[in-house]
Amino acid sequence: MKVFWTLYINGRTMDNNRSILEYLMKRLMDIIGAAVGLILLSPVLVLLYIVIRRDMGSPVLFVQVRPGKHGHPFKMVKFRSMRDVIALGGTPLSDAERITPLGAKLRSSSLDELPGLWNVLKGDMSLVGPRPLLVEYLPLYSPQQARRHDVRPGLTGWAQVNGRNALSWDEKFALDVWYVNNRSVWLDIKIIWMTIRKVIKRDGISADGEATMPRFTGSQRTTR
Repeated sequence: MKVFWTLYINGRTMDNNRSILEYLMKRLMDIIGAAVGLILLSPVLVLLYIVIRRDMGSPVLFVQVRPGKHGHPFKMVKFRSMRDVIALGGTPLSDAERITPLGAKLRSSSLDELPGLWNVLKGDMSLVGPRPLLVEYLPLYSPQQARRHDVRPGLTGWAQVNGRNALSWDEKFALDVWYVNNRSVWLDIKIIWMTIRKVIKRDGISADGEATMPRFTGSQRTTR
């Protein structure tokens, strides 16, 4: 019994130490990756700022509160890709009607996400993780789907490299939860490499019939 208890305690200690080590390695990779990215891409960031300001005016940056780890809110930053216009009578226009030709190019190339490196550097986000969605979606998740918030949201993720906006919501959330259950530094490196290939090919940018992705209104599991 004593031997079993000793092995149990040592096993838990090793698991905890491994978890802490992987957490520190992931955070270190985020800091280095975001800092290097911001420095190397600074000419691109400045150029995009000028082009967006000329094409769409001010503001150049799109800032919106999104849920982070454990659902805690943070201000996510992206390059603006849509016009702030509404139809007669105050009805909001669809994403397809508001997105500009320049905005479509920014999204298809994922260049609109570059300012998010600042969120990664601050610790609001990670380079890899489930994408931060709208705060209004939080009460619509099933308990299983809500596990996507057990980790920091990411600039890219397992769902993004396996279909992105071409996936259904249920498929996307299933992939997000798979990542939470199987996350590791090596998996993050694999996802980053796959993301680069996806961006070059520009796969899965939109769902069928949509400019980006339809709004989430709750899956069959959450509405029964």
